[in-house]
Amino acid sequence: MSAQTPHAVVMIRPHRFSVNLETLSDNMFQNLDSGLTANKIAVQAYAEVSQAIEQLRAHGVTVHVIDDLGEHDTPDSVFPNNWFSTHHDGSIYLYPMLCHNRRREVRLDILDFLAQHYQVKQSIDLRHYENQQQFLEGTGAIVFDHQQRYAYMCLSQRASPHVLQDLCRSLGYQTQVINATMDHRAIYHTNVMLSIGRNFALVGSETIQDEQQRSTLLRQLRDAGKDVIELSSAQIRSFAANALELQSSHGTLLALSTTALASLHADQRQRLEKHTRLLPLEVPTIELAGGSVRCMLAGIHLPTKSK
Repeated sequence: MSAQTPHAVVMIRPHRFSVNLETLSDNMFQNLDSGLTANKIAVQAYAEVSQAIEQLRAHGVTVHVIDDLGEHDTPDSVFPNNWFSTHHDGSIYLYPMLCHNRRREVRLDILDFLAQHYQVKQSIDLRHYENQQQFLEGTGAIVFDHQQRYAYMCLSQRASPHVLQDLCRSLGYQTQVINATMDHRAIYHTNVMLSIGRNFALVGSETIQDEQQRSTLLRQLRDAGKDVIELSSAQIRSFAANALELQSSHGTLLALSTTALASLHADQRQRLEKHTRLLPLEVPTIELAGGSVRCMLAGIHLPTKSK
């Protein structure tokens, strides 16, 4: 097992999924023009998440499923990685989020469940930064290289360098802040342009306009021994980087969407398949909300309790 690959995930099964109108201002990946009714979108999203859970479990991934009945108006609850992260030292971090309706996604019952089944030594709540209008939306805003103890972050209104420094001082990680843009707009979350596995990295380096930042990122990834697979902007739009390598009972696999897989060239697939198995999940309705498979998976790195 690798420090980089979570050995379990938390997934939220939404009963009233919808595209979040509060996040439209900076999420260029959202799509309001599907032509589907609100009820159809909710039904399809529920089915897609349920099928993804079954596929992951069938491939040996431990999946903890929590249902969101929708009573608190949480359209983005299917993306739990934005409000908490877990770490090998037994810590859980809670994150400050920009949109008010996203802050309602935080669920103490999930934290209680984790404490019952895993060794949780401390919970660190960073949400007080919301009062200062500073935000850091979990492993959407941060892409961790746990092997190298590094944290990468694209600068946006959802990602404050000050909060990142506070977090990484506590974790003992180094940081790199990146300016990444598409259509002259800041990329809202780092995990749509960067994914780091044990032995590979998917990166949309052409979104980084600053040559020094770009070369520094690529050099750090290669120095860490990663097979760096560069993605085009079109592939970024297809969520090709919004993928997560997971530890299963049969080795590792890369969970990604069918949209993402279809965008990859044959040589890119072959390079990935040298390192891990590819598990495509069909989540086109979820992708209407501007996130994909990686956003749906809150990785569990906590030590398990001995039985």
